[in-house]
Amino acid sequence: MALPKSMRILAGATMCVFIFLFVKILNAPSAGELQVPPKAPISKDGQWDRDPQLDPSGEPPEPLRRVQGNNYAPKDPKSARINATILSLVRNEELEDMLQSMGDLERTWNHKFNYPWTFFNDKPFTEEFIKKTSAATNAETRYELVPAEHWDVPSWINEDLYQESVSLLKAQQVQYMEKKSYHQMCRWNSGMFSEHPALKDVQYYWRVEPNVHFFCDVDYDVFAWMQDHNKTYGFNINIYDSAESVATLWPETKKFLDDHPDYVHPNNAREWLEDGKRRPDNNRKANGYSTCHFWSNFEIGDLSFWRSKKYRDYFDHLDRAGGFFYERWGDAPVHSVALGLFEDKNKIHWFRDIGYQHIPFFNCPNNPKCKGCVTGQFTDGEKWLNREDCRPLWFKYVGMD
Repeated sequence: MALPKSMRILAGATMCVFIFLFVKILNAPSAGELQVPPKAPISKDGQWDRDPQLDPSGEPPEPLRRVQGNNYAPKDPKSARINATILSLVRNEELEDMLQSMGDLERTWNHKFNYPWTFFNDKPFTEEFIKKTSAATNAETRYELVPAEHWDVPSWINEDLYQESVSLLKAQQVQYMEKKSYHQMCRWNSGMFSEHPALKDVQYYWRVEPNVHFFCDVDYDVFAWMQDHNKTYGFNINIYDSAESVATLWPETKKFLDDHPDYVHPNNAREWLEDGKRRPDNNRKANGYSTCHFWSNFEIGDLSFWRSKKYRDYFDHLDRAGGFFYERWGDAPVHSVALGLFEDKNKIHWFRDIGYQHIPFFNCPNNPKCKGCVTGQFTDGEKWLNREDCRPLWFKYVGMD
C-alpha cells in the first residue's frame, strides 16, 4: 500500500538532512587539527583577541631561505645574503643601549645570517663605540656621518614661529616638542635617510633602535623573504599617534592628493587611515586622520619605495609645509600615510612571528620559539595603553598579512 503524500514528503526531507549531516562530518577536521582564520578575530568593542589561532610556527609562508652549511658565513662575498643592511641612527652616549639591541638581534637572528650593521650619527663615532659594536657581531659594521645638509633645520623654517609652536604644543602635552634634535631626527628618518650616499646601492633595511628587545628565534632570511614575496614594508606594532602632534598632516596630505590624484594606489589602505569610529576624538583633532601608524622603531623595508617619485614628491611637500618643526610630525605617521595611500596594501606585511619590545609596547607571539615575554602581551604599562593598539583596524581592512 502506498504511503500518504505527507509521509513521503517527510521521509524525503529527513533523508536530505541525513545526507547533509553526513557530508559535514566527512569534511570536518580531525581532532586537534588547527583552524587558521583568514583574519584575526575582532570583538564587538573593536579589541583584537591577542591570542588568535596561528599556524604552528607563526612564520610567514614559504619559501623561507635558511642556513645550509656555510651559505651565510660572515665576510663571504659569495654568500646567500642579498643586498640589505641593519640600520641604526644612534648617538655615542647610547652605546650600552645599542649593545643591548644588538645582543638580542644577534642572538635571535643575525648570528645565523651575518647581515652588515650600518650606524648613523650626526656626530663622529667615538673609538669606544666603534670598538664595542664591532665586537658585538661577526658581521661587517659600517659607521657613517649624517651630512649637515640632511640634518640641519631647513632655511624656510621660521625660528619665531617654531618657538611659538613649541610653547603651544607643550601646553597640550605633546612629548619632545621642545627638543629640536627630536624634530631633526623625525625629518631625517622620514625622508633623508634613504638619500644617504652610504645606502645608495642598498635595497633592503631593517631599522633597529637602541634599547629594544627581540624575543623569538627566527631561522629564515627575513630580507630574502621580503624579496621573494615582493613585499615593500614589514611592521611589528601598529598604534595610534598623539592627535595634537599631527593636527595638519592629513589636511596637507589631502592638498597633495588634490594635485596628484594618480599617485593613489587602487588597492590602498585609506580606510585604515580614516576610520575614526574607535577613536573619534583622535579623528577630530587630527582633522580626519585616524592617527593609526606603523611604529617605525621596527621596520623592514625596500628603499625603492622611499626613493620613488611618488614618495619624494610627497616628502618634499610635507617638508615645505613645515610640520616636522611647527608640529611634531614623526617618521612613523609620515611613512604610514604614504604606504597606506601610495602602495598596494598587500605588499605590507605584519611580522607576527618576530617577538619585539620598544617601551612600553610588545609584540609577543604564541610561539614556542619565543622566550622572555608573555604570549599576547601588548604593554607593560598602564592598562589604558591597550586602547592604543591599532592592529584591529589593520586586520579589519587588510587582514593578517
